[in-house]
Amino acid sequence: MTDLVGPDRHAAAVHRLQASYDAIPAGAPVRLAKSTSNLFRTRSRSTAPGLDVSGLTGVIDLDPLAGTADVQGMCTYEDLVDVTLPRGFIPYVVPQLRTITLGGAVSGLGIESTSFRNGLPHESVLEMDVLTGDGQVRTVRPGDDLFDAFPNSYGSLGYATRLRIRLERVPNLVELRHVRFDDLEELARVTARIVDAREHDGVRVDAVDGVVFEPTEACLTLARFADDAPVGATPPLTSDYTGPEPFYRSLQRLEVDRLTMHDYLWRWDTDWFWCSGAFGLHDPRVRRLWPRRWRRSDVYHRLVGLETRYGLKTRLDRRRGLPERERVIQDVEVPVERLAEFLTWFDENVGMRPVWLCPLRSTREWPSYPLKPGATYVNVGFWGTVPIGPGARDGDKNRAVEAEVTDLGGHKSLYSDAYYDRETFDSLYDQSFARRVRKVTDPDGRLTELYEKAVGRR
Repeated sequence: MTDLVGPDRHAAAVHRLQASYDAIPAGAPVRLAKSTSNLFRTRSRSTAPGLDVSGLTGVIDLDPLAGTADVQGMCTYEDLVDVTLPRGFIPYVVPQLRTITLGGAVSGLGIESTSFRNGLPHESVLEMDVLTGDGQVRTVRPGDDLFDAFPNSYGSLGYATRLRIRLERVPNLVELRHVRFDDLEELARVTARIVDAREHDGVRVDAVDGVVFEPTEACLTLARFADDAPVGATPPLTSDYTGPEPFYRSLQRLEVDRLTMHDYLWRWDTDWFWCSGAFGLHDPRVRRLWPRRWRRSDVYHRLVGLETRYGLKTRLDRRRGLPERERVIQDVEVPVERLAEFLTWFDENVGMRPVWLCPLRSTREWPSYPLKPGATYVNVGFWGTVPIGPGARDGDKNRAVEAEVTDLGGHKSLYSDAYYDRETFDSLYDQSFARRVRKVTDPDGRLTELYEKAVGRR
């Protein structure tokens, strides 16, 4: 089993973090010095030193009797699961990409297929330590203003150094059913029923997500954590999607499937959902030559980062006379009652296929991302580029998505490009509450406000 960090090593790491914070000149932007990121918005460059988070990447302690773990803020879910799963546990929500960090998921709203019953990652946090703009490390719990404002803050209120989270005991086998639909209204109705009943056709549903390939072809994947296969047992006849076939293609081919719990958690990571196709990895000839250890979302993200920085493909497309393309990489939440309406609008106005679906319910209202408690929403994820038509400008499709989601009573995550004016942004994400918190925890305004981060790309 992976070693635990322990409280002494953690305390030393926090001390180094605070020292690195003190070394950043007043007025310089405060950023994390880490090697990976799951943000998809460009940011202005900075020559200021970053925060030293090198010692905050592990699990401090795990209590199997209480079903909790104390985890450092920069611990990736891959490393977190490597500690918890051999002990028979997983976090309540495990976002689908390996290098998402726990602190990042809590401050940036991660989601996955257990979110219909467990909410978003911050809703299973019991306590956390946060380095705030005044250089202090504050311990906060649900109901404290800083704790409640922290989800969807993206570092504008501070950085979590330690989080105590609930863990769920799980077996090592997951059974899948792929339920297909040719009508989006029926897809939405069945999704709502599954979220309410937590079962389908008399079989328990422990996790659910889906894919819309086109308006007449959609699939919900219903997962049952097979508690009749104890941890440590050898699972029978499980599939492996780190090999020749991307996972999403199996949804069109199979009705039932089995995965180990480990492979289920990372089923989307190998191909970055389906976005690995941009690198030719859906071609079996290319896939055979691409080392398996490089079939990971963080590798693809680095390649995209190189393209963003140097624009090689953009220059080649321009020379070939191809139109410029707009990046439309977003996750949005819409009420399940409006899901079919949004999917139809999206296909007609953006035309990107496929899209990912993930239902969720929030247990309470959170100021900076106010979903209605107990209401069913569906996260719709779409990631790619579309050509910029004659007379159009870069960002038009994203602006249209923002307006449509707002009209339907939904919200948009802020890990990617955002175009809201300040007044609209403040009303959607209740920045008045966040500013009241900042007055206490960051009186000198050392940390960048959320609007400047999300829209101003600072």
